[in-house]
Amino acid sequence: MILCGIDVGTSSIKVSIVDAANQHLIYSTSYPEVENEISSPEPGFAEQDPEHWWYCVKQAILKANSSKLYDSKNIGAIGISYQMHGLVVVDKEARVIRPSIIWCDSRATPYGEKAYKGLGEAFCQSHYLNSPGNFTASKLAWVKENQPEVFEQIHQVLLPGDFIAGRFTSQFTTTASALSEGILWDFKEEHPAKDLMAYFGFPESIFPPVHALFSDHGTISTEVASELGLNTQVKVCYKAGDQPNNAYSLGVLHPGDIATTAGTSGVVYGISDELKYDKENRVNSFAHVNHTSKKASIGVLMCINGTGILNRWIKQNFFSSLSYNQMNELGSKAAIGSNGLVCMPFGNGAERIFQNKTLGGSFMHLDFNRHHSTEIIRAVQEGIAFSMVYGIELLGNVGVTPKKLKAGQANMYLSDLFTQAIVNASGASVELLESDGAFGAALGAGAGIGYYANEDEAVNNIKVLKTIEPNPTYTSEYVEAYGVWKSNLA
Repeated sequence: MILCGIDVGTSSIKVSIVDAANQHLIYSTSYPEVENEISSPEPGFAEQDPEHWWYCVKQAILKANSSKLYDSKNIGAIGISYQMHGLVVVDKEARVIRPSIIWCDSRATPYGEKAYKGLGEAFCQSHYLNSPGNFTASKLAWVKENQPEVFEQIHQVLLPGDFIAGRFTSQFTTTASALSEGILWDFKEEHPAKDLMAYFGFPESIFPPVHALFSDHGTISTEVASELGLNTQVKVCYKAGDQPNNAYSLGVLHPGDIATTAGTSGVVYGISDELKYDKENRVNSFAHVNHTSKKASIGVLMCINGTGILNRWIKQNFFSSLSYNQMNELGSKAAIGSNGLVCMPFGNGAERIFQNKTLGGSFMHLDFNRHHSTEIIRAVQEGIAFSMVYGIELLGNVGVTPKKLKAGQANMYLSDLFTQAIVNASGASVELLESDGAFGAALGAGAGIGYYANEDEAVNNIKVLKTIEPNPTYTSEYVEAYGVWKSNLA
């Protein structure tokens, strides 16, 4: 059997085709070539068109099929990874009513804060493991109050992965994991968050049926099969938010396992078998891919919104003639600590680790005589790494203390400059694996369709490429540089 994994990212759609028998990657591609833009019609707003995601998904699959490295008719199952916390709303004809309010949009924070106090902080933390904050439920509350004519048309509310799966199958489902990332799941009662829905005035009927994450979410429609050259028996058998899926793609399934990624945003994600939460809501807890009512599996997530997006911004605006590799090499020529230049990477919306405050990105202590292109690049990558180290410290509040991080060799982890900064400043090693989100989603589809005996078997052969350990020669310099960076947070 051949498996298809789809990663619906903020910047692009990635598709991986995997041989289920040997768990080897056959082909991988992405679409479009130029990164998708985020629309920001007002300060703090961040939106994308769900139908454009769907168009890009189809183009990526057709591009993969055109490789002729496999018979597309042999694809038996599809798995989907997607950008978390987004809001997609459709009418009775399954038409998208408005652009998706995506994960880094800040507008709904006051609605979440009001609900947090209205329902009670202790209630929200014990039932939802989070404040409603700026997550999907609060975004829907913003639509209800500010666009009532849109709210009245809503037939179903979807997470981005629910929407893409529904475009394949012409039916919509969701999962406990998906609802939990929207703060729409009650962990004490193990059902949708009815009290929060009632508080906001949401009818329960506007959310699709809840299915197990590894399960049959529908068979693709005849029309989609014909358009994409697939057989009509293909099923969507797995869908998960990008961070739970990224963890799964790295074999992170059990208590003590820790995953990290540094794409558009930067994340460290640890697994607990207890219903843990941060009383200050600076790190967040969600249902992991293998969470069930009988056995808790909670992903505790630390997120920095502005990581890879900052690296892309600096390249596009100041170093467009250089490749990312050339930027990394140039930045490596600067001294550790960037000669005192400090960069804060918080220019991509409200940051959870600062309790949903919007701080903005910035450079500090810029000296026109001492700082040049090398220091600017290094300060950017150190700023990203140090912000993640700061977040790792916050994970300790809920008992998650990483000693080893697992990451795919992709995005910011392709940069030795960045990787050395995070390793030496945190004291945790980084294990780089030959895997990514689309690959993991494909393996998840294999588990969901029953090709593998269980979810563990699907990811037990992922190859470790290398491990980066803290270097005693430079650790003290990185720790000092991190201390200087951290002192500028105030």
